Amino acid sequence: MELTILKCKIHGATVTEANLNYVGSITIDGTLMDKCGLLEYERVQVVNNNNGTRIETYTFRGEPGSGILCLNGAAARHFQPGDRVIIMAYAQLTPQEAKAHRPVVLITGEKNTVEQLGYYERSGTIV
Repeated sequence: MELTILKCKIHGATVTEANLNYVGSITIDGTLMDKCGLLEYERVQVVNNNNGTRIETYTFRGEPGSGILCLNGAAARHFQPGDRVIIMAYAQLTPQEAKAHRPVVLITGEKNTVEQLGYYERSGTIV
């Protein structure tokens, strides 16, 4: 048996663009992807803190250091520049692997820079 467990998340990022005429996905600053372990084309869930929308899509790697966070395609109808979001990726782990796993948490600062990078502890705190 495998369990679906949080692999990593980017918390509090700000949408910089919404491009309805693009073919799907979310473009994320490559620095943010590298720091939290997201891969290009990886499946993610994106939650819009402004309106409660949740979508699933896949990642495109944006220019490192650019601060870009662009929702592409149909998702652009639910996310607008300035919206705050949480981006989460999950992994399939055995129960034994899950017990040892600590999800990576990246909290963003102004212009989608890395403000804090750590891991969730079992208590829910970030270290």
